[in-house]
Formats: sequence, C-alpha cells, structure tokens
Amino acid sequence: MTLHRLTSNADRLTRRGVAFGLGAAFLFGLSTPLAKLLLPATGALSLAALLYLGAGCGLAAFSAARRFAPWLRTFAREPGLSLADIPMMAGVIVAGGVAGPILMLFGLNHLSAAAAALMLNLEVPFTIVLAAVFFGEHLGRREALGAALVVIGGAILSWPPRTVGLAVRGAIYGDLVGVCALSGACLCWALDNNLTQHLSVRDPVVVARTKALCAGFCTLVLARAFGQGTPVSSLYLSALLVGLVSYGLSLVLYVYAQRILGSARQAGLFATAPFIGALASVALLGERLEITVAAGGLVMACGLWVMFARDHFHEHFHDALAHDHLHVHDLHHQHSHDQASTAEQPHAHWHYHLPVSHAHPHLPDVHHRHRHN
Repeated sequence: MTLHRLTSNADRLTRRGVAFGLGAAFLFGLSTPLAKLLLPATGALSLAALLYLGAGCGLAAFSAARRFAPWLRTFAREPGLSLADIPMMAGVIVAGGVAGPILMLFGLNHLSAAAAALMLNLEVPFTIVLAAVFFGEHLGRREALGAALVVIGGAILSWPPRTVGLAVRGAIYGDLVGVCALSGACLCWALDNNLTQHLSVRDPVVVARTKALCAGFCTLVLARAFGQGTPVSSLYLSALLVGLVSYGLSLVLYVYAQRILGSARQAGLFATAPFIGALASVALLGERLEITVAAGGLVMACGLWVMFARDHFHEHFHDALAHDHLHVHDLHHQHSHDQASTAEQPHAHWHYHLPVSHAHPHLPDVHHRHRHN
C-alpha cells in the first residue's frame, strides 16, 4: 500500500470523523431551543429524563427493526456489548448519568446562572486532559492550541450578554462549594466521554441506547427526588421525538466520531453545540443574535481549523493485540478467515494483530494508542 494511498485514506477517514462529530454537535445543539419551547410545562430534570428516554426507546426500536428489515441488516454487523464491557459501561452510567447531574444540581444552588454557564465549559479541557494523561491519546502543541481556542470560544459564547450601556444583565456570583461541585460535574462528564471512546469499537447504536436508557432512568429518579412533577401528557410525544433526534441520533454519531478521532478531538468538535443552539434560537425563537455568538463562533472555527489542518505522521510501533470490532482488510487487518461467511466486508469477528512498526498518517483510534517522544 503506497504512502499516497495511506495519506488519502487517512484524509478521508478524518473528514468522515469530523462530519460525524459536527453532525452530533448540530443535532444536540438543536435540542437547546426545542427544549426551551417545552420547558415551561415541566421541570428541567423531568424534561431531560424524557429526552433521554426518547433517545433510548427510539434506538431500541431501531435495534429490533434491523433484525428483520433486510435493508437495515447492514447496520447489525457490529459486535454488541460483552461481559468484559460491563465495568466500562457501568463507569459511563455512574459518572455521566448519576454523579454528573447530582453535582451539577448541587452546584447550581451556589452559583449564578452566568457563572455556571462559564464553568460548564470545563468539560472540554477536562476531557482533553484525561484523554492525554490517563487514556493514552496524543495531542501535540498545534492540537492543544486549537483545543484552547475552542474552549475560549465557548467561554465567549457563555459570557453574560450586555446591553447598549455595557451593563451586565445579572451579576456573576458563586462560592467555593458551587465551584467545586460544578468542576466535579464537568470532571465526571469528561470521564464519561473517555470511557465511551473505549466502547466505540462496539455497536454505536447499542452503546448509545444503553447510555440513554440508563441516563434517562437515573435522571427521572433525580427529578422525583427533587420534587419535579410529571409534564402534561401532550408534551410526551414532542419530548420523546426531540430526544430521539437530538439525543439518540446525536449520541450514535458522537460514538462513531470518537471511534475515528478519539475523545480529545471529538470534545473540541462537540463544543460547537452551544454555537449551533444559539443560531437555531434566532431562527426558532426569534431571539436576538448577540455579538458574543459571532465572536465565539469565529474563535471556535479557528480552533477547529488549527486542530485538524495537519496530518499526524511518524514511525510508530503496534504491540500484539487481539480484539473484536467492525473492520475491513486494510493496513492493520491482514488476516485469513476460517469461515467463508466472514469474507464479506466490512465484518466483525475476533482477530489477532501481530506486532508491527511502520509510518503513516493516523489518528488516536483503537489501533493507535501509543507513546510519543
């Protein structure tokens, strides 16, 4: 396989990962104005529970349908969750579905809305730090600079709007308890993001379905614990449909993007969701476009360009590895099959990778978690 072909394949894979990542951010960003339309008739936690449950139930229906519909069977080739994945999945649920929301709710009682909005941007740098320090992802200086620009853009988006007289609408206040609680919530979601990336070799629909159903159930329990009532029945279908699209489909695209790009780069892409939500609010709710939205979006765009403008290329070594995931017979998958039925590509089965050393453009996917000098 020539270097030109390897570079072309890497570029194509990167573009696909970026498209998945931005698609996930776009669909999730739409949930902000749509949820705002539904919010007056229910509490925030009750609505969040319905959105998650809509995502989980919709993906469960899709999983059932693809077993019988021939045109959907192509989506059923990926391996589902195994017993070995239970600890990782449990970590996702506990960190992202239980601890994160509880810490966020506790912290909101000690912070102003403006301070909380600014602090929630910590999820992106926390995700990147965990990915680089504890989960083996490499982020060079250029990528780190791009990620920093994305975080700065998110902070600009979250900054309280100003009137013509430059007076801030609502004071920014908070105490140490609130700061620690919100920071802890962001750390939990960052851990959730990195654990989910390690599950991304599994069927993204199964991973997203399990995550959404468990998060929906946990959020529903929290809603009842905090005394939030049941929304009016006329909102059920609307909330479930919004959840299916903006949470369910978004989660599936998110896992696909993590599989290709890794947690750190996908965190940068997903950080554009508030910008997309702000633009959608102008169209759906008639809200005024603040100068901070344009400024934040421009800084984010610059950051993403810096992150993805250059290939990562160097000599690297692959340790021996045995695992099961969807693949084609590319540079990293040169093996024979015992059964003729596995000859159709792409396919999933347990396979073994021999140790190899080579150089080609690559991203921090499941085959490229190696140390850098």
